Amino acid sequence: MTRLTNFTRQGLRFDVLDQGPEDGPVVLLLHGFPQDAHCWDDVAARLNAHGLRTLAVDQRGYSRGARPEKVSDFRREELSADALALADAAGAETFHLVGHDWGGVLAWDIALRAPERVTSLTVLSTPHPTALGHALKTADQLKKSWYIGMFQIPAAPERLLAGRIGALARRQGIDEEAASRYGRRFATAADLRGPINWYRAMFRHDGVTEKHSGNGIITVPTTFVWGNRDPALGRTAAEESEVYVHAPYRFLELDAGHWLPEREAATVADAIVERISSATAS
Repeated sequence: MTRLTNFTRQGLRFDVLDQGPEDGPVVLLLHGFPQDAHCWDDVAARLNAHGLRTLAVDQRGYSRGARPEKVSDFRREELSADALALADAAGAETFHLVGHDWGGVLAWDIALRAPERVTSLTVLSTPHPTALGHALKTADQLKKSWYIGMFQIPAAPERLLAGRIGALARRQGIDEEAASRYGRRFATAADLRGPINWYRAMFRHDGVTEKHSGNGIITVPTTFVWGNRDPALGRTAAEESEVYVHAPYRFLELDAGHWLPEREAATVADAIVERISSATAS
């Protein structure tokens, strides 16, 4: 088996960190905004020690070879298909799936679109999309999500945030090495256009919930990990998410903020390993 350093889909080239035993069960790791595949480094190392092969990808708009121009290129259907193409490239007919932030949105989405391929699901921070849609009708979650509306403005958010991501990450508790890496990766408005287009596509093409599969019920064994000090995602949707999982489910509430892969790596890795072990044994 050859290690993946990249894969291609529809002419786009995605960078991949392929680590751990080459013959181990495959775990896909999907990052959020404004992160990259390295946000999983500490988590991946712990999963590798448990005999798991981890595939962390720089997603569409983040990989330098995968930066399409149109907002419609960032529809959820395309984003989820990228992750499935990664599994195909690795020869993984089935896999364990982990996502944080926007990666969590995709993790829920993939479990709906292709449940036959997902052996277990672990989502960090981001509640089930239907639960989040309901919560957005409340004043608390609407206030927390104000920035999504700001991101709909053409061009301005990229110019505003260019060169500032590193400083913002430091203020939110990200360590210096990671914050500096994010600062370099998102140094220009062009670097940020693709990542912000994820938010634009949500409003213009997908909607918040995009219930494309029945009533949005998840049938995959699932763990949802949420930090109760998350400034962007509140308790209402976090607690309601259980309603939409008709499979073994665990809700793990942490006394933590939003950046769970970087700040809570040991707890996150333990939760993933527990979910994988339980799903594999059942």
